[in-house]
Amino acid sequence: MIFKHFSLFFALLFALGISLPVKAQKKPVQKRGNFEYSFELPVYVEQLKKELTYPLAWGNSPIKNFAKWKKEARKKVFECMMTPPRPVEKFDYEVLATEKRDGYTAQRIAFQVNAYSKVTAYLLIPDGKGPFPAINALHDHGAHLFIGKEKMIRPFGVEQEVLDDAQAWADNLYEGQFVGDYLAKNGYVVFSMDAPLWGERGREEGVDRSKYDIIAGNMMMLGRDLCGFMHYDDIYSTDFMATLPMVDNKRIGCLGCSMGAYRAWMLSALSDRIKAGAAICWMVTTDVQMSTADKKKENGGFANCLPGLRQYLDYPHIASMACPKPMLFINGTKDHLFPIRGVEAAFKTMHDTWKSQGADSKLETEIWEIPHSCGFRVQERMLQFFNKNL
Repeated sequence: MIFKHFSLFFALLFALGISLPVKAQKKPVQKRGNFEYSFELPVYVEQLKKELTYPLAWGNSPIKNFAKWKKEARKKVFECMMTPPRPVEKFDYEVLATEKRDGYTAQRIAFQVNAYSKVTAYLLIPDGKGPFPAINALHDHGAHLFIGKEKMIRPFGVEQEVLDDAQAWADNLYEGQFVGDYLAKNGYVVFSMDAPLWGERGREEGVDRSKYDIIAGNMMMLGRDLCGFMHYDDIYSTDFMATLPMVDNKRIGCLGCSMGAYRAWMLSALSDRIKAGAAICWMVTTDVQMSTADKKKENGGFANCLPGLRQYLDYPHIASMACPKPMLFINGTKDHLFPIRGVEAAFKTMHDTWKSQGADSKLETEIWEIPHSCGFRVQERMLQFFNKNL
């Protein structure tokens, strides 16, 4: 009887031209029997890595004078960053909004970071008489692009969605404490801005991670590298910080976690304005980072892609260009992104460089039992480091 009623029901729907929604079937992935890429790497990745000899690395390069080597190594990095965004003569700085906080004042500002982009940023200014030491706080990647600078400094004067998202991100990666606000409360001017494609520098159509590598490809077609633009903007924003009256331009540092750490040691290597840098949870060798044995690959995409650079220098070789500056590196044993054997190999390469310049005491490399994160204890360690060196 029940079956008869169902049959009559479906017959009626058919007669009326009504159809019930059908659950979409996932289209099967088309696969060929032969292939050349697996796990997003070429199957011959191990052969390619053996051909990376890093001829420009300190110790491999025929240049034995460290200052001359650094000059040539920087020149090569800048060359691989492709054509830079045109710098500006005036940063055209304006304060958009102000909020008094416990021990410091937060400003939402706008300034012309390069000839094409006037960007918003946050600036935290401690109470008291300056000039103060200053930190360029460089945000992470996290495959989360809706917010950028708001990952480092507690936002204000923006949509509730941004406020909620920033707090949730801080809770997840920074144990609920915004690292920029923590440092400002302890006497530092802190600045943070969005990297290209994050936050208020994203897509008009909204966040869609699948589109960002296409954007990077289109930038390449225009002769520009998006990762290079990020690094140039970090340099230009540090130059901007040096012009601010509340900043002691002889005491500017930088910090970051994850992609922010990558940006921090790159900025330390490329800008003489940076006097000390702290990099949390981003250091490894290419041999381990792109490894079939470790099942590791680079997931940052456009955010860590400087064409041709690996033919000359590996990550720790570039970071070594910061020598003899004070630098702090912390990686975690529970960090699934960076196998410890690759971290330790990179740390050894850097220590060899600092030792060669009689400056090994200025390089602090530490491995903690932490995941990919920058919680209270790590932030306290960074504060201790900057108090000592800035």
